[in-house]
Amino acid sequence: MGGDHGSRFCVLAVLDFLQKYPSARVSLFGRSQEIAPIVSTSDYLSRITLVDCSDVVDMSDSPVFALRHKQSSSMWKSLSALSDGYVDACVSGGNTGALVAISSHLLSSIGNVKRPVICKPIPVESGKSFLLDMGANLSCSSELLVQFALLGRLFAEASGVPNPSVALLNVGAEQGKGLPTLREASIALEADPETNFVGFVEGNELFSGRVDVIVCDGFVGNVALKSSEGAARFLMASLRREFQSSVWSRILGFMVKPLFMRWAYRYHPSQLNGAVLLGLTQVVIKSHGSADQLGFFRALEAALEYRTKQTSEKICSHFSGK
Repeated sequence: MGGDHGSRFCVLAVLDFLQKYPSARVSLFGRSQEIAPIVSTSDYLSRITLVDCSDVVDMSDSPVFALRHKQSSSMWKSLSALSDGYVDACVSGGNTGALVAISSHLLSSIGNVKRPVICKPIPVESGKSFLLDMGANLSCSSELLVQFALLGRLFAEASGVPNPSVALLNVGAEQGKGLPTLREASIALEADPETNFVGFVEGNELFSGRVDVIVCDGFVGNVALKSSEGAARFLMASLRREFQSSVWSRILGFMVKPLFMRWAYRYHPSQLNGAVLLGLTQVVIKSHGSADQLGFFRALEAALEYRTKQTSEKICSHFSGK
């Protein structure tokens, strides 16, 4: 039920997902009067379980309010089903703070992890990099940043990156730069040879691919994410305007249109949607609140990928000795 666009895009994305993955089943938690008309004529109705929920966590609800008063909501019931083993993963495009709070309350944490952290791959020049936190914890102690670094490194390893390098996102690369929490976390990470800590990176290196895991607090990570998405949309729109600016530009635009469309499709923010809540023993995926149908489809694919690859189990096995 969550997200800026309501339930329709989410449900249509589910139908696309079921078409592509014939062995998958999906449980939809929400107001049945909104969802049932969309799925009632679907060819995949036999693989859909519709769970009627009388309440919804609003985007304006605080995490504490959601914990105390939203036990009948679609978010609570879906996470409860995950906790009870009725489903294998949970995807939500709703209130981030409430999702983190309810997940932490209903689901088990890995080892001594204090808080779950939102992590996702970001596009880079070659290979892949992972950015965390992206909004779960707006302010973090140095201890939390060190823990996030470990979780990020293990997640990168489980995703196929050998001996991933780790860096802290900072306003400068020099050791004396940044807030005290960043400097304290840097000292702790440098003392752990297993972390493969390479120091600080600045924002202009986020997409360079020089570092595999980039760690920051949720405030900085969320601003970085949304700024990059806005920059991508601005660049695409400005190129389209430029190709329409004159007769010769339109001719050139027609010639390069296939190349431009491939590039735009590859780097559109919807293609990269779906972030995982690291630190939990089960798979919870946060879809961007503004995600369209394609974006929510990608979030469902992320849930399937992480569950199929047993990413949480791999992190648990490494984290248990820490």
